[in-house]
Amino acid sequence: MRPSSYTSAIAFASLFATTVASPVHGGSGLAPAPENIERKDDPTKNKYFHEPGGDDQLGHYDERYFHGIVSYEERTDTQFHMIRAYLKFFNENGLDTWIAHGTLLGWWWNGKRLPWDWDLDTQVSGATLHYLGQHFNQSIHHYVSEDGETKRNFLLDVNPWIWQRERGDGMNVIDARWIDIRNGLFIDITGLSETHPDTNPAVWSCKNYHRYHTSDLYPMRESVFEGVPAKIPYAYDKILIEEYNEKALVLTEYEGHAWDPSQKEWIKTQAQVEKEKEEAEEKAKMKAEEEEQKKKDEDGKQKTE
Repeated sequence: MRPSSYTSAIAFASLFATTVASPVHGGSGLAPAPENIERKDDPTKNKYFHEPGGDDQLGHYDERYFHGIVSYEERTDTQFHMIRAYLKFFNENGLDTWIAHGTLLGWWWNGKRLPWDWDLDTQVSGATLHYLGQHFNQSIHHYVSEDGETKRNFLLDVNPWIWQRERGDGMNVIDARWIDIRNGLFIDITGLSETHPDTNPAVWSCKNYHRYHTSDLYPMRESVFEGVPAKIPYAYDKILIEEYNEKALVLTEYEGHAWDPSQKEWIKTQAQVEKEKEEAEEKAKMKAEEEEQKKKDEDGKQKTE
């Protein structure tokens, strides 16, 4: 069930569309220096990235670009093009990045995202993170799919707290995001740094307590994710088992999806399809009732006038 290995001989030009970086109006393009950041007594006020809510759905949109929860189909389409644009940008600029967490688990199964995932996850080195902050912060990246039919704009936004390489008050564990500005869906980008080289050398950490040995990460493996060249941590199996346990590598039904070995795809179960149909019908019924009540209220208002 693990994807086949791919060599670096894949023709990059045939896989990618054009991406151009340009600054957002008013953005400086630089990550603020530590002394320029005002620390507030209320930790929640130190938080840079904001989401419209804290649950599985609302917690995975950037508040600035949120216009409502998107459908399953739109989320699938958004994430497919979003990761392709992201990987292309890093490859074109000679910057290292690799897929992580649930995104890495999706790669293990079939080289694709897990269809129930609310967001995507990648990692970079601390040095790359600071380079992004200095040269690409708040830049817009224009993406066109290979067939020319899909055009998107993505914002690369780097958290000004990237200089802080330990958890701190816990409000800024995400170092950067690659955001679809149409709907607010994003890729979380976290940096790994050797935070204690004197007492704990060769151990790389993010601000959310994930730790890796150098030999877990390097040398990176060349592979493909969603049809695009991507880098994978060397000891990906060890990393996945430590994070999700062995069950995640063998469980064939999860979150309303079942693994189809013949298609090598996660497919919605019939129960999930029926559940979503009932939810859609209930939602449509409630909307119709609201509209009917609104019409009655308007008619009543006109009569009194």
